Amino acid sequence: MSLSLDQSVLVVAALRLEALALRRGAPHLRVERSGMGATRAQRAAARLAADPAPALVVAGVCGALDTRLEVGDVVVASDLRTTDGGLRPLEPDSLYEALADLGLRVRVAPLLSTERLVLGPGRMRLADSGARAVDMESWWLAEAAGSRPFGVVRVVSDGPNDELLRPATVARGLRALRVLSALAPGLQRWGAAVAPVAPAHPPTPRAFHAIL
Repeated sequence: MSLSLDQSVLVVAALRLEALALRRGAPHLRVERSGMGATRAQRAAARLAADPAPALVVAGVCGALDTRLEVGDVVVASDLRTTDGGLRPLEPDSLYEALADLGLRVRVAPLLSTERLVLGPGRMRLADSGARAVDMESWWLAEAAGSRPFGVVRVVSDGPNDELLRPATVARGLRALRVLSALAPGLQRWGAAVAPVAPAHPPTPRAFHAIL
């Protein structure tokens, strides 16, 4: 007998490996893939805006802009930013609380979304935005949330001291994906807390925290 998926929250991940990691950690979690980058994220947001899930969270990996963030750290976004000055405040406390008891290093910090992969000196320039981590989808995926509870959680896979395109990249990526699996049950907990009443029809195929 097959078990039903968790209907309290829809999790959106950009990459197949991210989606697999989340499902590994919480097999009943609803996970949809958006594809990588702003264009695919915009298309996914238009599609998912009509999804009946009562809460939505974006989850995946990210790059650090701050040297205090280490590979495997969990970043709950306090707000989303863009390179042209866009700003979308979020309410991170409940998501932080749902993840804080999992034994992971969780930080609340501003997250910047860019249209291009960030490498090398580009990190220092983007850090001037006030953001502490960077991804390529969350700003655009936020449009899918509408008035629903919405959050963003990312796991650091690279940073100023752990650049991409180096021999250790694969090992760091695998570490970040393991943490992503470990936090998946917390996303279910968050969904149940912010949207406890699940929709009747099936879906389509601690406030104290460290602030950086």
